[in-house]
Amino acid sequence: MGTIQNLAATLGERNCLTAEEDLAPYAVDWRGTWRGTPRAVLRPGSVAEVQAVVRACAAEGLAIVPAGGRTGLCGGAVVAENGPPAVVLSLERLNRIRDVDARDFSLVAEAGCVIQTVQQAAAAVDRLFPLSWGAQGSAMVGGALSTNAGGIRTLRWGNARDLVLGLEVVLPDGRVLNDLRRVRKDNSGYALRHLFLGGEGTLGVITAAALRLVPALKRVETAFVAVPSPEAALSLFSRMMASGAEVIAFELIIRRCLEIVEVMGNGLRSPLPVESPWYVMVEIAASHPAVPLREMLEDTLAAAMEAGEVTDAALADSEAQRATFWRIREDWPDCHRRHGPSVGADTSVPVSAVPEFCARVGAAFAKGWPEGEFIALGHAGDGNIHVSLGAPPGVSREEWRVRAAGAEAAVNAIAVELGGSFSAEHGIGQSKRHAMATHKDAVALDLMRAVKAAIDPGGVMNPGKMLP
Repeated sequence: MGTIQNLAATLGERNCLTAEEDLAPYAVDWRGTWRGTPRAVLRPGSVAEVQAVVRACAAEGLAIVPAGGRTGLCGGAVVAENGPPAVVLSLERLNRIRDVDARDFSLVAEAGCVIQTVQQAAAAVDRLFPLSWGAQGSAMVGGALSTNAGGIRTLRWGNARDLVLGLEVVLPDGRVLNDLRRVRKDNSGYALRHLFLGGEGTLGVITAAALRLVPALKRVETAFVAVPSPEAALSLFSRMMASGAEVIAFELIIRRCLEIVEVMGNGLRSPLPVESPWYVMVEIAASHPAVPLREMLEDTLAAAMEAGEVTDAALADSEAQRATFWRIREDWPDCHRRHGPSVGADTSVPVSAVPEFCARVGAAFAKGWPEGEFIALGHAGDGNIHVSLGAPPGVSREEWRVRAAGAEAAVNAIAVELGGSFSAEHGIGQSKRHAMATHKDAVALDLMRAVKAAIDPGGVMNPGKMLP
């Protein structure tokens, strides 16, 4: 414990946690699935302190698990249970907005900044940081970039990776890669930041990022729509994309999700009767207030109804109603978790393959686990549909995990066969390492291992994650 004591002197006792009750929140993931107790939780408050932690731990052979808001779903920010002795390096105190440049449409934020704080800093100068998902009130920049987070607006502005202009990273040997330049064009060799975006802390510790902003949205229109099938939803999506409106979200929801939300959602109610087999949430926006968005949305939905793609629709008439629509989508993960055990997957397919993907997964679940419950909800506009197999009443999480053990593998196989990916937006962490071994191209794995060996030859950065 000499290293920990020395770091306590550097960071201060309050920022070097070793008591069992202080370690507990950092020893389990958000879902309660992955557990691993660190030797300590270290909370540096500056880049220099991050360097000191990394150098001291590397010298003593202590592994380092970087952590942010700890809202990840794959166990990436939790110490691997059977791994080497490790500390959690929490970036929560590195939480400053270093710079905002409205004319450049950019800002520089430290890794511990909460995503919502970044959104507010952008809004204060009439700009938008478009990365958005349910956990944005607690997820932090470092974690979002390390997992290449997605969310509801990926179809318009891309994943986290697409919103990064530059990074500051502490490397495994304690050196700092300072690549925070905010230029849009830089053809001066390898784009090194992309090694760390989606790298899940296995190559270094992101301490700050230069982030791209976009014009603020002056008009937004949102609709909750009943559709007869995923095929009809895809036809509606094509129609919306061709309407001239800026489509910023397009979410597909199976009816069972609404039934669960109405039971578990603390008073949440569907804007439409829960009678249709499928629903869609669509949102369009404009950066100029004079764009006739409402008329565009109404005209497009009317044409879709005439074509049989839509059977009913509710349009939000106020910002409060729009927020209520979105609460159904954003509160779904918590409602789902409280409803009962399930086995899920995070896959993506080409947008055109979404209907076939849903049909094949539903058939596979019905054949292999007829007692289970097929649930599907997700980002149809970018091909990332989150499917899960819910347990029948009275079955414990542990029992269902055993009985439905092959469900995730079945979904992954279908996604890959359709030209998709077994990991869309949650990352790999601990939970998808087996899928990496099965589905990741062998040459790609060789290159990833070579990069890991070159940058982190001691294997101190987040061991037991990502690479099979």
